[in-house]
Amino acid sequence: MTPNTANPPLPGAMPGRTPENAQAPADFKPLDVAKSLLRATRTGTLATLDRIRGYPFASLVNIATDVDGAPLILVSRLATHTANLECDGRASLLLAETGKGDALAHPRLTVLGTFEPVAREGADDPRIRRRFLSRHPKSELYAGFGDFAFWRMSVVSAHLNGGFARAADLSAADVLTDVSDARTLVEAEADAIAHMNADHAEALKLYASKLLGARDGDWRCVGLDPDGIELQFGQTALRLAFPQRVTGPGPLRAVLKQLAEQARAG
Repeated sequence: MTPNTANPPLPGAMPGRTPENAQAPADFKPLDVAKSLLRATRTGTLATLDRIRGYPFASLVNIATDVDGAPLILVSRLATHTANLECDGRASLLLAETGKGDALAHPRLTVLGTFEPVAREGADDPRIRRRFLSRHPKSELYAGFGDFAFWRMSVVSAHLNGGFARAADLSAADVLTDVSDARTLVEAEADAIAHMNADHAEALKLYASKLLGARDGDWRCVGLDPDGIELQFGQTALRLAFPQRVTGPGPLRAVLKQLAEQARAG
């Protein structure tokens, strides 16, 4: 078969390897699963390209996401993976859901792209620093050290394995969130998060326990974007998708109220 050079497959895709008659279960929603894994996974495997011989080099890193879902990491220049990224920013992240039983029965997402360092004190630094440290507050102990820096991935593709017969090749647009029309929401995110945590702690508990089936606890809001709200309690992170897309503070308040009323009614 002659390869299609005009439209080459996405990195990580598996063209021609899936049986033609293979069908995913009707209840499999790959975009929902992928976005949930991307937004809710706090730790994952970072695979970089060894700067000396080019072999894949895998390491464990803490992960957060930018407002559009782009993965964020905080790494030291003393680490091998950082030295590799400085030579070649291409990398992948494996984000896996853990649980009881066979680990391979749980969904996992491989995200591929290119990492670039975030300029310290640049325009994006306050937002990225806040979002990462909200997810990983203990990282504040060393985030200000001179050898540490935030890096942001420009996603090119992703591959989801949701378990047997539940796989999907995804584009960047499939897993990321469009924020081009949500400038006012992005600008208001920090204040909205502070307001939710200070004045609506009970609603956050209801979101987690009633709408997502999580245990009761002091759940906090750690992120907001047009498609959903990110919650965290201890080491557990969850994502609650909005019933409709929101792009400003007014619609955000309305949908958060709507979800709280739904949770109380349930």
